[in-house]
Amino acid sequence: MVDVRRLAADILGVGESRVKILPEALEKLEEVSTRADVRRLIKEGLIIAEPAKGNSRGRWRLRHEKKRKGRRRGYGSRKGPKSAREDPKRIWMNRIRTLRRYLKYLKDSGIIDPKTWRKLYKMAKGGYFRDLGHLKQYLITNKIVPPDKIR
Repeated sequence: MVDVRRLAADILGVGESRVKILPEALEKLEEVSTRADVRRLIKEGLIIAEPAKGNSRGRWRLRHEKKRKGRRRGYGSRKGPKSAREDPKRIWMNRIRTLRRYLKYLKDSGIIDPKTWRKLYKMAKGGYFRDLGHLKQYLITNKIVPPDKIR
């Protein structure tokens, strides 16, 4: 007896578990002796290949949507250091660009003179300021710029 399922799997190019032999073909299976006979049954539609099963992305979509809203991002869900989750160079670039943009605005609008601008620019480059809020606080506390001029 010829192993019809194995032959059909080979002809269809799928695994044996995906080969489906319809109940109408059962009496014709005794007559099958060659690959040509199996091909004929495939052509008649008595032997078919079931579609491949994939992994459902439904659960991923729900989780992804929650993460986009900021959920599921707590300490217990994190793997790796802070630097693996956000590139330190990117953080620095964003910070320094913000500070330099603000210093340029102060200089161009005449709120600070070029000498003060140069001093603050160097301080920013040296990493003195944590963020823009820190720079603004520094300007107020050191009486470089009056509070009403800060925007």
